Amino acid sequence: MSTTAASGGGATSAAPRGGGAEGEITYVSYGGEEHLSLVMSLVDAELSEPYSIFTYRYFVYLWPQLTFLAFDAKEGKCVGTVVCKMGEHRGVFRGYIAMLVVLKPYRGRGIATELVTRCIRVMMESGCEEVTLEAEVTNKGALALYGRLGFIRAKRLYRYYLNGVDAFRLKLLFPRPDPCLPPMMIGNDRDDQQIDSPYL
Repeated sequence: MSTTAASGGGATSAAPRGGGAEGEITYVSYGGEEHLSLVMSLVDAELSEPYSIFTYRYFVYLWPQLTFLAFDAKEGKCVGTVVCKMGEHRGVFRGYIAMLVVLKPYRGRGIATELVTRCIRVMMESGCEEVTLEAEVTNKGALALYGRLGFIRAKRLYRYYLNGVDAFRLKLLFPRPDPCLPPMMIGNDRDDQQIDSPYL
């Protein structure tokens, strides 16, 4: 299902999760019906897959903490959004990125990277073991973005989208504590470990 209309650019430093500005861009968590129409208009305008209002409500009502919006602080308009979910799948608690959109004039500024990173942090803090999504094999910008964030191409899905285009299933695995490590290396002392992850 995942659809992406964004190109990453460099990662930006994270603002407070509930809101905050990065230069001229402000990021906020989903705040209710007033945001639903903004999410719908962005996705409907930029993505190839059609969605009903029931699909949007399914995501934002069950996992409001996994929907973020980016606003142009000067113009006051919504310029990007990400919509996700999380839950058990075949014995694994995982996150899923369903929709990611950034308006074309705003791409290449790190907005998509910031939106995705915020969701991944929430997923990780919630106990997810991995994150998955699908992206069109022709969407080089999205594939590059997720590649920079550590996603791997787990599978090719032939004619996955309604337009007949194939998709790659992308997957990000979170690091797990090594049970062979002594207790002092786990928990509060993790800062002493050499962990290279933008989500920790």
